[in-house]
Amino acid sequence: MSLESGSNSTNCWVVDVSAEDETRRLGRAIGQAGGPGLVVALVGNLGAGKTRFVQAAAEGLGVEDVPVNSPTFVLIHEYEGRLPVYHFDTYRLRDIDEFLELGADEYMAGDGVCFIEWADRMEEVLPRDRLTVTFEITGEQSRRIEITAAGPRSQRVLERLRTDGVLEGQS
Repeated sequence: MSLESGSNSTNCWVVDVSAEDETRRLGRAIGQAGGPGLVVALVGNLGAGKTRFVQAAAEGLGVEDVPVNSPTFVLIHEYEGRLPVYHFDTYRLRDIDEFLELGADEYMAGDGVCFIEWADRMEEVLPRDRLTVTFEITGEQSRRIEITAAGPRSQRVLERLRTDGVLEGQS
């Protein structure tokens, strides 16, 4: 895993991963660092690793013995861990109104952690304070993952990743 700061800010980090297990390690660390009310916006093409990332993050949040699958056809899955985990897939939604009809604003304002796949489609209704994780396919298993914190709650997650050594060599 190769890490670099994106821009000249501690609010954005770019992580180059060469294998799926590195993506999972990063997802698990974000889950472990996540706290109540965290919203994680996931952006990337089909097959970029968004669902695998959520699976690992759910493990980090203490979701056990339950398969974490893409909610493509049911739109949202709920899991119990040390915090509730809400996993949205907005790919099949026609518009923002459908997203809001799911009660998304209530989930995002709650005490759980929300993971929203295809979040760029719903960006205008997402909270400003969110962690945006953007996946770029760079090879068969390699990805460039950009992690951006946009407020105090999401910034605490990045700070925890640095403190825990996940973002080694970064300050």
